[in-house]
Amino acid sequence: MESLTLTGLLNKSATEFPNHRALSVSGQLDLTHSQLRHLVDHAASLLIASGVNPGDVVALTFPNTVEFVVMFLAVIRCRATAAPLNAAYTAEEFEFYLSDSESKLLITSPEGIESAQAAASKLNIPHGAATFHLKTKTITLSSSNTESNVGSVSELVNDSSDVALFLHTSGTTSRPKAVPLTQLNLASSVLNIKSVYRLTESDSTVLVLPLFHVHGLLAGLLSSLVSGAAVALPAAGRFSASTFWQDMIAYQATWYTAVPTIHQIILDRHIGKPEPAYPKLRFIRSCSASLAPAILDRLEEVFGAPVLEAYAMTEASHLMASNPLPEDGGHKAGSVGRPVGQEMAVLDENGVVQPAGVSGEVCIRGPNVTKGYKNNPEANKSAFQFGWFHTGDVGFFDSDGYLHLVGRIKELINRGGMIFGSSLLDCEIFRLLIQFTELLVGPIFSGEKISPIEVDAVLLSHQDVAQAVAFGVPDDKYGEEVRNHCHLGESTLCFLLIASGLNLNVNFFTCR
Repeated sequence: MESLTLTGLLNKSATEFPNHRALSVSGQLDLTHSQLRHLVDHAASLLIASGVNPGDVVALTFPNTVEFVVMFLAVIRCRATAAPLNAAYTAEEFEFYLSDSESKLLITSPEGIESAQAAASKLNIPHGAATFHLKTKTITLSSSNTESNVGSVSELVNDSSDVALFLHTSGTTSRPKAVPLTQLNLASSVLNIKSVYRLTESDSTVLVLPLFHVHGLLAGLLSSLVSGAAVALPAAGRFSASTFWQDMIAYQATWYTAVPTIHQIILDRHIGKPEPAYPKLRFIRSCSASLAPAILDRLEEVFGAPVLEAYAMTEASHLMASNPLPEDGGHKAGSVGRPVGQEMAVLDENGVVQPAGVSGEVCIRGPNVTKGYKNNPEANKSAFQFGWFHTGDVGFFDSDGYLHLVGRIKELINRGGMIFGSSLLDCEIFRLLIQFTELLVGPIFSGEKISPIEVDAVLLSHQDVAQAVAFGVPDDKYGEEVRNHCHLGESTLCFLLIASGLNLNVNFFTCR
């Protein structure tokens, strides 16, 4: 039986849908699946001619361009490992990521990135520039000094165990952890994404997220290509609210995926400068952070499509759970949906599976999950216990099998053991604040936990609150107290402090 690989899935879609549009750059370029495959094979031959061997790590630093897409796919085609890096990193950050990944080559756009090149030079890592030529629809690589041979690529057979992608976690609480993902991990994840959203060759999307992150890379780009569907890249190489709907209409988009911040920007754009008409979308997807139910409702009302919130992380090659399409069960606001293509359980600290309605740590296992962090035995020991990968997220399943996230274990606010539910939604602002205060200062139990996600959702339920974020601050009496910053409209910042005792202070500041 042939092993499951991402490159195998991509070749299959190119064979089945050779003349279907695969990749576009808005207003500049259209490539079919067949053309993209030939470009990738040629670029892979250039990499081999440059001395790239199976297992080598190749760092890629680009905006969202055709060069990035082709070079990324070419790197994994020649059994090397792609390490996409944020072009906005400082020289010091580039030095860390290039060193930690043990990169053998840095590839950028022809314009180059000074900070990345400086770090690569310091580490004695060679640099090459990839250039796509619009007139001939060909790609060249400056580091390739010898004649390339496409035959050298056909001799390579990708294996499911090949490490194809090397990323780092965000490192919000510690040093970023290195996450190697194999061809099997990536193939499993894109098939899960394709399945839950019923992606086909008839679908089309506009990519608004950076390709150095798993959300844009796996959910936006690779799942579409594997499905025989089409992806359009903004001409600017990044998301632009002013051109988003133009691109969505021009390329007959049927869906898009974004983070809550971008959804909010799209909503704000609608309020300030609505389009004459919006395309008929099958669904809108939200992931990478919690989407407040109030924002979800506004998106559905304005754009007339179901908003499907999902749950993902780098270690799972992105997707773990998602709200299904209406025909497959419908979605629940405030939930990240049902597990997709993997086992998922909520465990207590002893590894015991918890029943519906009881919170614990969300844990997963499946072919999409990394086998472990690179050179980090301590992190692996902590993350892999009882036969499960531990996400660090707290949540619970409801009676319908939908997962509800409460927060990160390290982000829960310790106030003095219960976790607040979402019963405060739909309160008016003054009654909301009073009710919220009473919840916090009512009978205090030792070890009480308060979820920032639910605090935010309550405040965002009011129509005049545009943005909110809750966080814990030290408190002598209760350990931590809740503070929340809200953005009201365009010019007023509300600082909400719920202090110990029965004092509620709400201070308004005008931002000019």
